[in-house]
Amino acid sequence: MQKNRFLLCTILVLLPLLGQASQRQLTILNWGDYLAPEVVEAFEKAHGVKVVESLYSSDDDRTRLLMENDAVGYDLILVAGSDLASYAKRGWIAPLEHARLPNFKHLDARWLQAFPAAQDYGVPYFWGTLGILYRSDLVSTPITSWLQLLRPAPELQGKIAMLEDGREFIGASLKALGYSLNSSDPAQLKAAEALLLEQKPHVRTYDAVSLDEHSPILSGEIVATIIYNGDALMLREYNDKLRYVLPQEGGNLWVDYFTLGAKAQDVDLAYAFLDFLNEPTQAARQALFAHYASPNHAARALLPKAMLDDPSIYPDAGSLTTSEFYTEQPARAQRLRNQISARVLN
Repeated sequence: MQKNRFLLCTILVLLPLLGQASQRQLTILNWGDYLAPEVVEAFEKAHGVKVVESLYSSDDDRTRLLMENDAVGYDLILVAGSDLASYAKRGWIAPLEHARLPNFKHLDARWLQAFPAAQDYGVPYFWGTLGILYRSDLVSTPITSWLQLLRPAPELQGKIAMLEDGREFIGASLKALGYSLNSSDPAQLKAAEALLLEQKPHVRTYDAVSLDEHSPILSGEIVATIIYNGDALMLREYNDKLRYVLPQEGGNLWVDYFTLGAKAQDVDLAYAFLDFLNEPTQAARQALFAHYASPNHAARALLPKAMLDDPSIYPDAGSLTTSEFYTEQPARAQRLRNQISARVLN
């Protein structure tokens, strides 16, 4: 009797643990603060699963992480549009079965066609711009140009934050000099490098500023930073003296896509999550959380007019004429860019 009682108690103790062990899990490689917690919780509750995120700090960092294990272990991978084709060639992401995504019908065709591999491999998630965020109360002249960040006035020196991503700071430097951010011309790339090295002594950090109330741009430790527009708007909620500007030379017009990992462990759950994200209500929640423009036209009908009218989120066509999507670089130019990035960051 004692043995049976002990066995029964053991089973009762282990049952919850066995339940946890058998719980389905969805693993996502993603930027931080890019999925609304309430959306994730709603999906977990609806499907009885656990969503786990693995985070990266830049596009380059994401590529490094995928190279380390050949993309094993990720069900969904958040990918910049400019990397879709190369990731597909490497066998890291799989073609999508659109028939398994009923809510795909809510997505604007423009973003499905923005990059060569987008239609087959990507579910557009957000789109936006890369620009400059600065403290208007701590500068004497409004910032409107990349050159003001790259050849900073004394009031900015030592108080600038850049991104760790070489593609972004090289692109900004090329635009500042009047070139395409996709230039593969060695002379133009060398000129961009010279400008970045000229700026380097005045850069406080090549890490992205944090997006919470402790951010160094709120304390004044940083006065200006290169930043994605939605991140800028998150910070603007803490201080109305913050200004986001798409520089007059233009910048990077980007689209982020969710993709199916080619070595996904739970393909069915991955498709369920992709479709859940594009339910109009959930897509609107995501846009409100992240402060980015949604490619989901049904979700936009649920967003407040103030958000739709904010040019920092939905720029007008005229202000985007000088901005560009990144395109894949020839191998020789990419090697030169990698060398420039290393020299700037080291």
